[in-house]
This record gives sequence, C-alpha cells and structure tokens, in this order.
Amino acid sequence: MSTGAKETETVPTPAGEARITWYREAEGARAVVALSHGAGGGIEARDLRALAAALPARGYPVALVEQPWRVAGKKLAPAPKTLDTGWTALWPALAKPGLPVVAGGRSAGARVACRTAHELGARAVLALSFPLHPPGRPEKSRADELTGAGVPTLVVQGGRDPFGRPAEFPPGTELTEVAHADHGFAVPKKAGVGEAESMAVITDAVAVWLDGLFG
Repeated sequence: MSTGAKETETVPTPAGEARITWYREAEGARAVVALSHGAGGGIEARDLRALAAALPARGYPVALVEQPWRVAGKKLAPAPKTLDTGWTALWPALAKPGLPVVAGGRSAGARVACRTAHELGARAVLALSFPLHPPGRPEKSRADELTGAGVPTLVVQGGRDPFGRPAEFPPGTELTEVAHADHGFAVPKKAGVGEAESMAVITDAVAVWLDGLFG
C-alpha cells in the first residue's frame, strides 16, 4: 500500500453498520491505534484528524471508527451499553492486521475504550478528553471507568476542560495536558497558541508513549 493510503470499510454490528477509515503506511507497522469519536461529533474532530495524519509514518496505522448511530445519521448517541456492543462487534476488523491494538477515542469514545479494553485484549488505551465528570458535577466521577481499564492508559486532556481538568484526575494517571484547551482541544486566541502547536503537543506525546510500549 502506498504511503499515506486511506481506505474505508463497513462492518456490521448488532447496533447497525459501523465504518472504519484506515490510515496506513507501506511497511514497518508496530501497532494499530483505533480511535472513535465522542457523543456529539464524528471523526472530523481536530485531534482525531491530527493523529491520523501523524502516527502512520511513525509506525502506527490509525483506524478512525464511526459508531453505528453516527453512520446512520443520528444526532444523539445511544446508551453506553449499545456503544460498547458496537465497538466489541467491530473489534475483529481492528485486530485483523495481526498487530497489537491500542483502543482509544475522544470523550464518550474514550469511555467505551476503557470499559471494554480488558475484555477485548487491547494492548493499551488512549483516552482523549476523558469526561471525568459532567460539567459542574465533580461528585459524579467516572474515575472508576478510567482506572478500571486494566491496561496502560494515556489521558490527553485540555487544561480548561469542563468535563475534568488535569489536576482533577486520580493520582498516578499518566496524563498529557494541552494548555488552555477546552473539551474539543480548541484554544482561545488570547492564549497565543495556534491549533497546529496544540495538535503537535498531542501527536508528539502520543507517539512517545507508543514508542515506550512498542519501541
């Protein structure tokens, strides 16, 4: 396959058809990084696009996963159990290349990856903008989902994410902070940091973490 090649496949699941968009390099792949979207958006999210552009050349093919509800054109995500069902059903397609699979995603997608990692045999979890709690409701913590993943986990979190700021995460959490960024990793102009710089923080941190696991 040529450098930077992209291909799409549709995978049937009990929750409907899911779609995987693959970003690969020709050779030297060490692990697949599978990333799903959040409950309010798709794989066009800036962090998912940046990782899909940067990681394959470093030896990590990226699979961007669109959950069935998104493929069907619905605007609201279903219950967590249904999300887990869809992710679990498409896992064999992610594992088909015969490489270790890092499960991940942003927001709700990160929660799915954490909940299912041990059961599916994920090598690690990449949690982008993990929603540690609903905005303004720190008592409604989802820390148990994160710590219960049972595999090496990297959290990448915006410095001003209302769903959980970096300092709120449990002690011992491996975490990369994206300064000034919100839940979608947007940074205000007054911060003096451009989107390219913020995305480089994410892609570089993830690549270093992956190299530590697979290098």
